[in-house]
Amino acid sequence: MRNRRPYAVVAGLVLSFSFFTLLGVTIISALGLPEDIMRYVGLVLLVLIGLGLVFPPVERLLERPFARLPQRQVNREGGAFVLGLGLGLLYVPCAGPVLAAITVAGARGKLSLDIVALTVSFAVGTALPLLVFALAGRRVAERVGAFRKRARKLRIVAGVVMVALAFALAFNLTDALQRALPDYTSTAQKKIEDNQVARQKLSGLYDDSNKELSRCEDGVDELRSCGQAPPIQDITKWLNTPGGQPVDLKRQHGKVVLIDFWTYSCINCQRSLPHIKAWNRTYKDVGLEVIGVHAPEFGFEKKPSNVAEQAHKLGVTYPVALDNKLTTWNNYRNRFWPAKYLIDSHGIVRYFKFGEGQYAQTENLIRTLLKEANPSVTLPPKTGQQDAQLTQDRTPETYLSNLRISGYVGDPLQDDKSTTYHFPSDIPLNRLSLDGKWTAGYQYFTAGDDARLAFTYRARNVNLVLAGKGTMTVLVDGKTVKTIPVSGTPTMHRLIDDHEARTAHLELRFTPGIQAYAFTFG
Repeated sequence: MRNRRPYAVVAGLVLSFSFFTLLGVTIISALGLPEDIMRYVGLVLLVLIGLGLVFPPVERLLERPFARLPQRQVNREGGAFVLGLGLGLLYVPCAGPVLAAITVAGARGKLSLDIVALTVSFAVGTALPLLVFALAGRRVAERVGAFRKRARKLRIVAGVVMVALAFALAFNLTDALQRALPDYTSTAQKKIEDNQVARQKLSGLYDDSNKELSRCEDGVDELRSCGQAPPIQDITKWLNTPGGQPVDLKRQHGKVVLIDFWTYSCINCQRSLPHIKAWNRTYKDVGLEVIGVHAPEFGFEKKPSNVAEQAHKLGVTYPVALDNKLTTWNNYRNRFWPAKYLIDSHGIVRYFKFGEGQYAQTENLIRTLLKEANPSVTLPPKTGQQDAQLTQDRTPETYLSNLRISGYVGDPLQDDKSTTYHFPSDIPLNRLSLDGKWTAGYQYFTAGDDARLAFTYRARNVNLVLAGKGTMTVLVDGKTVKTIPVSGTPTMHRLIDDHEARTAHLELRFTPGIQAYAFTFG
């Protein structure tokens, strides 16, 4: 009989994901258990499966619950089914309106045959690609003799990798990798999940309140009147407010308000946060109020201490409302993580954007609303940009991207490959070069051993967006001026801040693993 382990893994994943997405909140609440218990159960199962691959007695122990099943082949697939159950508890797809509808229904305990069918269909659909990869990998292993001869060693390696993955998930070490990956599927997702038919089917999950929001379209390049902004209500807890006091939208009249629906484990949300934080820093003093509404996708995201820890780690300093019951989510008829809603100074929703992207457009509309609210206001330069008059004789913005970089001199760049580079004898004005080991990627350059970067620039100040963990030493004209610690998500760091613009030679020395994104000059 053919090995059915891949099918058993996928069956376990579909079953546990569907069951606990719909009923997990109700069961955990009824039993009075911690809201993140299922995440830890999944991690423990993943560790046990990994240990089972390394130590056969552990594997036999995991398969014991299936020992009474009549078919011996089924008995042998018991461990695979347990693995699928554990993966289902850890499965965190950051999906669009379909998963949003499922999550809302499960959180509110309003289940129906339609919702159950939608959940199972979604779980099967997302699991099928995993099954295809598993079957393809099995065929390769069956055909290549080296795999068969070293089956025991490969099982041990797989077990160690699985245990390591469990610990990486437990400490959120996989987030940086996921943030770095582009959102390749967003266009297809919107065509499938947010087309006219899907919107009509999913709209039945909402009541008739705030129907005016449905008059507006996602991401249009203009301000419209989408009705009075619904209230932020039924909030479990507020973060980043004086004494944990709530923010009342009615008291914000006269200000422009940006509401950002997000959840901390959603990688799409994490990739949009640098823009939200930059808008908050730039426009807060001229009338913009940013409010994050944390709408949990899974049970462990409801725990206030988890949200507070992750918000601090992600550098979120503006008010955050914990919408654990998804009441505010429903008030805004929302369907996506992340989603941004712009409210004018009169309390009217004028624009919303689902998902990532269109950041420049959103910022332009923020500036328009600020001018409408106060025609005499002097707006600061756009984020990541400087006033044209100020920068006309300055070094231009420079992206560290193998496809977008300008002004590079030196050894030819090798795409996505760790390569040793050498400084040329001369680096002209507005030119940069590399030395030591670097990996030149599409979104950023990653420093390796003895990595250095030199840039001859003209500006008053120099900024560089960095991520990763380590340090960067800054030298100007051969003299060390500072050492900057780097930790976490992409953040802009001020390297140079002089009183007057000048021409100088900048050299940066990096510890391995630092990711450098883009230079800006002022």
